[in-house]
Amino acid sequence: MKNNAIKISLFLNYFVFAILLNSVGIVILKSQNVYGVDEVQASILEAFKDLPIAIVSFLIASFLPRIGYKRSMLAGLAIVTFACIAMYFGNSFDTAKLLFAAVGVSFALIKVSVYSTIGLVTNNEQEHNSLMSNIEGFFMFGIALAYFLFPAFNSEDDPNAWLNVYWLLAGMSILSFVFLFNAKFEEGDAIPGANLAEDFAAMFKLLAKLLVIIFVLSAFLFVMIEQGIMTWLPTFNERVLNLPENVAIMMASILAISLGIGRFLAGYLTKHFSWLWVLVGCLIGAMLIVLFVLPQAVNANIGTVTKLSDIPFIGYAFPLVGLFIAPIYPLLNSVVLSALPKKLHSPMSGLIIVFSALGGTLGSRIIGYLFKNVGAENAFTYTLIPMGVLMICLFLLRSMTKKEITS
Repeated sequence: MKNNAIKISLFLNYFVFAILLNSVGIVILKSQNVYGVDEVQASILEAFKDLPIAIVSFLIASFLPRIGYKRSMLAGLAIVTFACIAMYFGNSFDTAKLLFAAVGVSFALIKVSVYSTIGLVTNNEQEHNSLMSNIEGFFMFGIALAYFLFPAFNSEDDPNAWLNVYWLLAGMSILSFVFLFNAKFEEGDAIPGANLAEDFAAMFKLLAKLLVIIFVLSAFLFVMIEQGIMTWLPTFNERVLNLPENVAIMMASILAISLGIGRFLAGYLTKHFSWLWVLVGCLIGAMLIVLFVLPQAVNANIGTVTKLSDIPFIGYAFPLVGLFIAPIYPLLNSVVLSALPKKLHSPMSGLIIVFSALGGTLGSRIIGYLFKNVGAENAFTYTLIPMGVLMICLFLLRSMTKKEITS
């Protein structure tokens, strides 16, 4: 029961941040339509979100156990509560930058804490894989909710009406704060070093291992693919499929829902099959969708659309790529984390988050550049390149995980 309360608090925290983090694609679209910025300018919001995640994760991950995982998560929730209120009153592109910077700082605190706490409440690799996949899957359903929350507050008659969603998000953050504050939390005594210098040394020693280098490259490539598609899918739906703004945003939820389902399925599949062959099959499926389904969606004549039910099946087909890319991230993370001693989970989580954030920023910037310079109808085709490199990395990781990572 003690662990169940902790697990529920982890799910709640991740759910709140799922909505906040992945609203960036929606706010990018709104920034173009309301604040008058172009695609490349709008894509900077991804950097304001991801670079603070990378910087803060690098600075605090190794000694976060000294601060306390619970205190860190409470601090993150408090920061985003004030940031949401500030966005409502600020109502500008500059305020949106500050909002996502605050969300990035807070998520660094949350994610390192969540990943480290998973190691405290699980007893073996199978439990770790399952809980990691389920939490990441729940995260995706939070993303899906975002694509319905924002249109629910949107109004064609009032360009500022959408900002009211930030009062709801502030309220959700407060609710999560209260639940976590009252949860019993035993964090253990293991810390990576005797002082700050040793804490950083633990992180850099990990980064010196070839296995960890290949792993962080894999995480970087995956997030480049996922965030590049997720961030720009609302704009793709509006520009290429010619959907109304609200419908374009809601349609992007199909990707998030498919990602969530894919991650829950991954928790089941890895109990029966090798993680390598699960992920190889997933990457092949994703590449086939980009090669054969995406061109059909681009060339489809969807016609006049006023609601989701007006969209033909082909309009829903490309976002189903989420089913195939979904298992990659949690399984890669779990494979490496479960191979490490628990005292190294915090510095390793920091490395995961740093390179994931950098991958997300670069992915969004590249797709934004491609949207502007090669056209929205062609931009997503270029995701085949990082998919191919990631396939090679999977086989390298498999051969390396047979060796002792801590040697």
